[in-house]
Amino acid sequence: MLVLGGGDGMAVREILKYPGVEKVTLVELDPHMTQLFSQTPLLTALNGNSLLSPKLEIVNADAFGWLEGQARQFDVIVIDFPDPSNFALGKLYTTSFYQLVDQHLAASGYAVVQTTSPLVARKSFWTVVATLEAVGLATTPYHVHVPSFGEWGFVLASRRPWRAPTALPPGLRFLTPDGLPALLQFPPDMARVSAEPNRLSNQTLVHTFEEEWGKVHE
Repeated sequence: MLVLGGGDGMAVREILKYPGVEKVTLVELDPHMTQLFSQTPLLTALNGNSLLSPKLEIVNADAFGWLEGQARQFDVIVIDFPDPSNFALGKLYTTSFYQLVDQHLAASGYAVVQTTSPLVARKSFWTVVATLEAVGLATTPYHVHVPSFGEWGFVLASRRPWRAPTALPPGLRFLTPDGLPALLQFPPDMARVSAEPNRLSNQTLVHTFEEEWGKVHE
């Protein structure tokens, strides 16, 4: 499994709940982030010492360049980048980047992308969906209410349709198999809107994101 971003170890913590996971590679740009979250007691208590797991390989590198230099494929790719608030981050939400993700995704594998709020930044959210679809990936958008963030969105991407699991790992605080269908339902204020794919040549997503989130702070 591959985690891009997520230097706080929280995504790795959740991944390691699955006993079948054999190896996780974490690619985080900032070495200070992984150092803090692997050595500071207050922070390791939050991530369950996940960054010290023998199953984990930590790589401090730019995810875009790292993927370009890799030949490995992964069964699962978790993309946990900050929101596309500038062009440096926006490149990680482009067709160019998702083509790299597709190349490194096993034929039966799945990728999941942190995708900002479909309530606050509705068009931004659906732009990411359109961008993933533009490189030939099937998408399953979903959303959940995160207490510290509010309504938040994610997208599953793969080469085959996603099928809901019949069971989940023990110890989850909120998610149940019966609750999964609700994650896939988007009410009218979050329903899909027309959006063009985000390309490296134009980075339309950055402009859309700035406009939508800017309204919140006005």
